[in-house]
Amino acid sequence: MSFVRACATRDLEEDTPHRVELDGVSVSVVRTAGEVFAINDICSHANVSLSEGEVEDCQIECWLHGSSFDLRTGKPSGLPATRPVPVYPVKIVGDDVLVSVTQES
Repeated sequence: MSFVRACATRDLEEDTPHRVELDGVSVSVVRTAGEVFAINDICSHANVSLSEGEVEDCQIECWLHGSSFDLRTGKPSGLPATRPVPVYPVKIVGDDVLVSVTQES
């Protein structure tokens, strides 16, 4: 697994998604409930940015149609989305948030 720097922890406001581009992948990085999560930024139902939505109870909501995705698993919690979105491993090293969007063999 290869980790790359996504942002600094100080760049993350509680419950406010932070969009970054890592190795050509749009990722939403979110600090909530004392943890940092990384989830694919594109809704599985419509091609819109999840980072424009709201975060509550470890869920990120798509602003367009209201589907919410669990930040830990990527699974949708209700319609219209039926497919999960990828989630990515996160490591905090000092003030850096590192995310792995690729798997190495």
